[in-house]
Amino acid sequence: MAMVAGVTTRQSPGRSTRRGVLMGAEVVIEGLTKSFGKQAIWRDVSLTLPPGEVSVMLGPSGTGKSVFLKSMIGLLKPDRGSCVINGVDIVTCSEHRLYETRKLFGVLFQDGALFGSMNLYDNVAFPLREHTKKSESEIKRIVLEKLEMTGLAGAEKKLPGEISGGMRKRAGLARALVLDPEIILCDEPDSGLDPVRTAYLSQLLIDLNAQIDATILIVTHNINLARTVPDNIGMLFRKELVMFGPREVLLTSDEPVVEQFLNGRRLGPIGMSEEKDSAQMAREQAQADAGHHDGSTEDVRGVVPQLQPTPGLPERKGVRRRKDRVMKILHTLPPAAQEGIIDSLTPEEQHRYGVDASTLAASGRHHSDFRAGPTDTVELPVIRNSGSIS
Repeated sequence: MAMVAGVTTRQSPGRSTRRGVLMGAEVVIEGLTKSFGKQAIWRDVSLTLPPGEVSVMLGPSGTGKSVFLKSMIGLLKPDRGSCVINGVDIVTCSEHRLYETRKLFGVLFQDGALFGSMNLYDNVAFPLREHTKKSESEIKRIVLEKLEMTGLAGAEKKLPGEISGGMRKRAGLARALVLDPEIILCDEPDSGLDPVRTAYLSQLLIDLNAQIDATILIVTHNINLARTVPDNIGMLFRKELVMFGPREVLLTSDEPVVEQFLNGRRLGPIGMSEEKDSAQMAREQAQADAGHHDGSTEDVRGVVPQLQPTPGLPERKGVRRRKDRVMKILHTLPPAAQEGIIDSLTPEEQHRYGVDASTLAASGRHHSDFRAGPTDTVELPVIRNSGSIS
């Protein structure tokens, strides 16, 4: 079963807490399965979104990533399995409990999903008017605050048809933030955006996490975003969750489908049709061996620097929590992954965990030699490499 096994924490009526620290809610998904008629979309998906961290879900087109998001918030009902948030299983709960639990979510849909007849102010205000009894003066304060946070101050009177795609995305994000969500879901936030706007949006999501410590899940095809933004990465392929875990583990993985997707090459299990057979794989391998270019420019495996909050904002608490988890499982990873992870640590972090690449190679140290920092509540990831994918 592919999952990150999280530490369950006691929940408060408002934001979730661990040791009194404000953070987003933990999402525990077990055995989630969805089909439309006889067509299975994905089956037995199990993972935990660690509270207060940013996660990304990758996968070829048509693997059901958007369906996964809609199932998480109850817009689609899975065939079986559970999705537990603050003690509520949204798969089996009543309509009333589902309605209340949805208030924990903020959702940015692919196209922004704005009401075309409403200006940006009214679009962003809509959830507050629908779900709260706040006065119009309170609503105005909150709406203007979120518009400023997303770089839309002064655009509140514009209609969705009068602004660019990037502005519509940011307006959708502003609307997703007005209820101060514990969980933010972003369905391909970069689709239709140029690389520069995508970079700004990526920075905005990191800054939001730094400020409110919300749990964020992003569905994307953008490899640069996937390599630089999240704390955790997962991948859906052939109706299964191939892997899910800390970014360092996925970015150094030699799992064929992960390696192929990250490098954007033809050589590997993914084809134009998702079900590439062994004969086609053999032909493509022979072509590559003969010098035929397979679409990639370089091997991008390796732990690249993660995007940091804008100067002046607080540090992201989730980064420390993730690195503590990674160092707890370092001994279970291949040598090349261990070396890449240790090299990605700052000198201060290497000192904190009591390890560096040279001493690891020289002494053959094991996990008992590593220090995970002062916390004793470390989430232990369990990563599965799907044996059916080769």
